[in-house]
Amino acid sequence: MKPAPFAYVRPARVEDVLAELATEDTKVLAGGQSLVPVLAMRLGRPATLVDITSVAELQAIDRAGDTLRIGAAVRQRAVERSDHTRSVPLIGMALPFVGHRELRSRGTVCGSLAHADPAAELPAIACCLAARVEVAGQNGRRWVDADTFFLGAMTTGTGSDEVVTAVEFPVARPGQGFGFAEIARRHGDFALAGVATAVTVDADDTVTAARLTGFGISDRPVTRDVTDLLADGPTGPAELRPALAELAAEIVDTGGDAHGSTGYRRRLFAVLAARELATARRRAAATAATAAAGTPEAAA
Repeated sequence: MKPAPFAYVRPARVEDVLAELATEDTKVLAGGQSLVPVLAMRLGRPATLVDITSVAELQAIDRAGDTLRIGAAVRQRAVERSDHTRSVPLIGMALPFVGHRELRSRGTVCGSLAHADPAAELPAIACCLAARVEVAGQNGRRWVDADTFFLGAMTTGTGSDEVVTAVEFPVARPGQGFGFAEIARRHGDFALAGVATAVTVDADDTVTAARLTGFGISDRPVTRDVTDLLADGPTGPAELRPALAELAAEIVDTGGDAHGSTGYRRRLFAVLAARELATARRRAAATAATAAAGTPEAAA
């Protein structure tokens, strides 16, 4: 099939983008890797596509202090190759699982966030790291925490006259470690279940913070604070799995389909979460030890 007819505009400034979005029945085009198939199948028929890829302000990857800012027009492949990305290791872990290289050469990080597929990797990374999404509209710009940005499947907190302009991730610090894993039928497919983890330890190797985000398990990324789970007792995958199996029963509510039942996804989540929490805990201890030795480097 082919898309229904539409008008195409390519503004050079955010202000011009917003002016176009103030009209009826418009849709933002960034990478197009999700939108174009929807148009081709005529599941969406916007009157106008507003291409934001010529807006210079949206094309930068910048690190300022303890924050990494990625503009809305930055390709996933550019982020994957950027030296700045090493300051946020969890992004580097997740990006190779996002579709295929050819798709990442066109798709954008912010576009994935705005699309809000519940099985997508980048929304889960944003939630796990407590990232902030910048949204611009006629009334100015505002910041939305990733935890509250995703409202449901393919649904975010942006209005029809607003556009995502950037996302900011916190830079990793010594004493932090991360983990990421997913299970898909084939590499590049959306995950049947996946997890992202972030653990922080202090100078005494005590866990002070631990976050776990699951994706492909509900209608949006699901994040839980699991500091108490790691703060006391053994932290190996086998020891963590019973508690995470209980958590899976609580948060994994995706219905069964041809690829796996709800129970299967719960088992996947529990196994992956236990392994990646243990991995993040071990990496956090390693980066803390490296920093204490006087050669601090980004968590890995």
